[in-house]
Amino acid sequence: MEKYDYSELGLKAGLEIHQQLDSKEKLFCRCPTLIRDVKDSDFEFFRYLRATESEMGEKDRAAVEQTKIRRKYIYKAYDTTCLIENDEEPPRELNKEALDISLGIAKLFNMKPVDQMHVMRKIVVDGSNTSGFQRTAFLASDGFIETSQGHCGIDSLCVEEEAAQKVEEIGDSIIYSLDRLGIPLVEIATAPDIKSPRQAREVAEQIGMFLRSTGKVKRGLGTIRQDVNISIAEGARVEIKGVQALDLIEDIVRREVERQLNLLFIRQELMERKAFVCEEIYDITGLFVDTKSKVLQKGVKKGAVLAALLRKFDGMVGKEVQPGRRLGTEFSDRAKTAGVGGIFHTDELPNYGITEKEVKTVRDAIGASAGDAVIMVADEPEKARLAIEAVIQRAKEAIEGIPEETRKALPDGNTSYMRPLPGAARMYPETDVPQIEISQEYFDSIEVPELLTERAKRFVSENGLNIELAEKIAYSRHLPLFEELIEIYKKDENVNSTLIARTLVGIVPEIRRNGVETENLTDEHFKGLFAAISNQEIAKEAIQDLLAALAKEPELNAPEAISNLGLSAFDPEEVENFIKKTVRERGDFIKEKGPAALGPLMGIVMKEYRGTVDGKILSQMLKKELDSFINQG
Repeated sequence: MEKYDYSELGLKAGLEIHQQLDSKEKLFCRCPTLIRDVKDSDFEFFRYLRATESEMGEKDRAAVEQTKIRRKYIYKAYDTTCLIENDEEPPRELNKEALDISLGIAKLFNMKPVDQMHVMRKIVVDGSNTSGFQRTAFLASDGFIETSQGHCGIDSLCVEEEAAQKVEEIGDSIIYSLDRLGIPLVEIATAPDIKSPRQAREVAEQIGMFLRSTGKVKRGLGTIRQDVNISIAEGARVEIKGVQALDLIEDIVRREVERQLNLLFIRQELMERKAFVCEEIYDITGLFVDTKSKVLQKGVKKGAVLAALLRKFDGMVGKEVQPGRRLGTEFSDRAKTAGVGGIFHTDELPNYGITEKEVKTVRDAIGASAGDAVIMVADEPEKARLAIEAVIQRAKEAIEGIPEETRKALPDGNTSYMRPLPGAARMYPETDVPQIEISQEYFDSIEVPELLTERAKRFVSENGLNIELAEKIAYSRHLPLFEELIEIYKKDENVNSTLIARTLVGIVPEIRRNGVETENLTDEHFKGLFAAISNQEIAKEAIQDLLAALAKEPELNAPEAISNLGLSAFDPEEVENFIKKTVRERGDFIKEKGPAALGPLMGIVMKEYRGTVDGKILSQMLKKELDSFINQG
């Protein structure tokens, strides 16, 4: 049961899906779309980024906030990256393969493409782009999908270049890897038609299925990201970025609704109290010269302990807004944008080695009354000043309502502040890339991919798979290999579609759970495996052992691994002699059990020939010999 009536609250939500495309080359250069190990980097350089003005002479508010602290951005380059990623050479024309894939996706969503596509620059100064902007191009609009809770519009589809991957932060320096920068991706934005957490997940799942249906998108962690835009009737639009797992989407929506409701309650309480925020910043460093608090000792040593006075905020800073997160946590998030570690507030003091006497001294020094709250920050003077100013601004917003902002998804379903929502000032034309004509003839020439749901139904009707197995293989990363193999073995007596599917989506996950490194297995390994079964070089029972051996030594091919395991083509005469001997030696048992002796005897024979001879063949040979023995008796 849901905790809230979302229709009554006026919930509106929309998704932005970012999906990397599996093209051979990057969007604006000819470098391969390979992800590299950082240790392979053979070159690095650094940049300092600043917020630039738009064509109208305005600076984007999100970009301005991100450049409050002067950060050094260090970039790791490779022999598979080039001067374009370094921002030392102009971009080339937009990748035609990526455009074709994107138009195919647009068709799946019933979208209308633009007549002429123009590339834009989107200001991003968090270091994830060496140039200080991301290139993006609006391609299509006015699409839709149908869900169990109604129609959901697909407002836009953009083709973009992927950002660089953050490696680590060291002080005020951030290290990025350039291997990911420039990989083509599509950004798909829905209309704000989502009315419940469950519908949000359904829409995300359906969009993901459409994208995978193309067979031309990258798979794996980090290749697809969901951003969620959420608001309620009396709240504000908040963008939550980086929802990696589908399982989290419902919790993200629920907890953002909860956060906004709690912030509205806090606002009402503050307004009734006639609370207000003092503009003055108090330097209270001298009060803590002899403090025993280790965290404040560090602050004093760095240079400053500053305070802000929030009139009639007492008890509200510690008020919970999400599980385990309070209004004070929201203040702390803002302070951290200035590079400090966090804040202290009187709703949680005495604590952290700060005594009750020290709290009283601070209150007296800045004139705080019993109903007031005090916020403190300890760090280098400039960082502390920027941090306390950010807290003062956030405290004012607590009285006004809910701020529009961009937040980061946390693993537990909560969110934390990242930056203000960007505005129109972040976009301006890219003059280095020519526009692209999208004619009706060109759009019509793009093939519409078969949906995975339809493909699963086809596997049932044409290949005899049961529906569960058909759906598993249709959604598997092994789908292209499966389709190739069923075409090769469509008339084979020893290899059928069910065996292929069960191997790829049944046996492989099973041996992975047992510790086998199945990521080492290649398509060629599987092709060699099924060729050996087809030629009766090994039995089906040997599949697990052979895959485990290939995963352990991936440099081997299937015949080499078969030889190492001692699995080879069986001698029918040898097997027949073994079965006859087994039957003779257990004559008394057979006379007692009759045909029921087949099962126990089969266990003996299988133990001898498992992996070498197909169980079906062994069963037929044993039954023939057993019937002969019984009839003679």
